[in-house]
Amino acid sequence: MTTAETPSNLNVPNALTLLRILGVPVFGWLLLTQGGDSIEYRVWAFVAFALLMITDKIDGDLARKHNLITNLGKIADPIADKALTGMAFVGLSIIGLLWWPVTILVLVREWGITLMRFIVIKYGVMPAGRGGKLKTMLQSIALGGYILPFDLWDNWAAEVMRWGFHAVMFAAVVVTLVTGADYIRQAIVMRREQKQLNNS
Repeated sequence: MTTAETPSNLNVPNALTLLRILGVPVFGWLLLTQGGDSIEYRVWAFVAFALLMITDKIDGDLARKHNLITNLGKIADPIADKALTGMAFVGLSIIGLLWWPVTILVLVREWGITLMRFIVIKYGVMPAGRGGKLKTMLQSIALGGYILPFDLWDNWAAEVMRWGFHAVMFAAVVVTLVTGADYIRQAIVMRREQKQLNNS
């Protein structure tokens, strides 16, 4: 692609990414209202979370279909995802539905990898790979299940669903750590290859 054909940063996918970031405080407010003990607010928090996460798929599909992939989008998109899922992890821990060690472990990985992307950007942009997309999907499903007020619905079906989402959360944490290690490996390879080019 020539410089003249480079897509503008002012496009619909990037606007959806910005919308996702701006929606984070709204979602957080819905989740934390009344300490998470309101079925109504928890359901609305789930709706907000689901709609915001759907924008992630829409902006990605639009960017690929209409050749609107930009370096800004490659950086801003994962930041938007991490802001939303980060709010969900922290919020769920605040209201006592998710262990703080799980939240801290995931957030250290997520923001650590994001910081690393900025550090290695001089060697190239690291787009989200298949493992990263699987991680985001598992986290989204698990978080959505925790956000829904199954803990407030007193019946056997809700209890079964709760344990099912516990299992998905466990898988999400495992994939999160594995993909984090893979991103570190990619960064090391990119740095080594760039040094070899500079020395050749």
